[in-house]
Amino acid sequence: MRVDLFDFDLPESSIALRPVEPRDAARMLVVRPDESPFEDRFVRDLPDLLQPGDVLVLNDTKVIPSRLYGLRVREETAARVEIMLHKRESADSWRAFARPAKKLNVGDRIRFGEAAESTACELVRLDAEVEEKGEGGDVRLRFSFSGPFLDEAIARLGELPLPPYIAGKRPTDDKDLRDYQTVYAKDEGAVAAPTAGLHFTESLFRRLEERGIARHFVTLHVGAGTFLPVKAEDTAEHRMHAEWGTVTEATARALNEARARGGRIVAVGTTSLRLLESAAREDGTIAPFSGDTAIFITPGYRFKAVDVLMTNFHLPRSTLFMLVSAFAGLERMRAAYAHAIETGYRFYSYGDSSLLFRR
Repeated sequence: MRVDLFDFDLPESSIALRPVEPRDAARMLVVRPDESPFEDRFVRDLPDLLQPGDVLVLNDTKVIPSRLYGLRVREETAARVEIMLHKRESADSWRAFARPAKKLNVGDRIRFGEAAESTACELVRLDAEVEEKGEGGDVRLRFSFSGPFLDEAIARLGELPLPPYIAGKRPTDDKDLRDYQTVYAKDEGAVAAPTAGLHFTESLFRRLEERGIARHFVTLHVGAGTFLPVKAEDTAEHRMHAEWGTVTEATARALNEARARGGRIVAVGTTSLRLLESAAREDGTIAPFSGDTAIFITPGYRFKAVDVLMTNFHLPRSTLFMLVSAFAGLERMRAAYAHAIETGYRFYSYGDSSLLFRR
């Protein structure tokens, strides 16, 4: 499909730079599959919009401070580079986006942090070697530390990776350390938040439980590539970056049992949906899953596992807007986004939400 079909004009004023408080006070646009009017609701209304027996599926990944600033050292020359980690490949290696990538060659060493005066503080410094260089600034780095020691060094030296449409307008601060994590974040490894989940509070979870709506967790470590605009002219030419995820056997069994009883699977966020669809069999049942997924969902895709999707408002020409258009219909979503812009919904990571019922 032509990528320009997924383009739209978004005023700068529609981009949210801070979340609303409390989290579940965000607005939520309800989009049903027929031509019924859009419903302007709030996230706190979610229990009333779902049915007893429905099941929420949430992504419990936790964002790490994955933006690093380093110095490329090559013989007598040095150059400053910015590294955005996006996918762990082993205990001591990550794939990353480098900027400016033209300053890096295979074999170069990058030094992060400052040289320590004593071995007691050696984690203040971290080195990496460029092992591979791909397209679009993508590089593979092998670090001087491994496993938990590498995790600790990244935590010391890294910066929370707010998306560029926020970070370009204001500095990251301590408030973001809380705001840019879900209240149920558990499994470290994401470099971007599963933003639909940012709206949940413990109070909202209690009300969902009282309504008879269960919740289960999956893990997909969100990579920065998920949110990049598509630069190709046709969707067939776009390559998705792989992300690692897991659906446990217990979770798969619980979801299949809920659906057999007539409950609907409600994916909280496109990350949960992509993982569930990767794990789904042709008959719609969900199998245990552990590994990489690079699933790319565009209109024409036949959904097997997910019935309802809760998701924020996405960038023009992005794979995520393509996904919601596949789920609810391209013309329906273009009309929904036009309504959202006209009525003042807030877009992107810190913005408002939508609840989409599958076409």
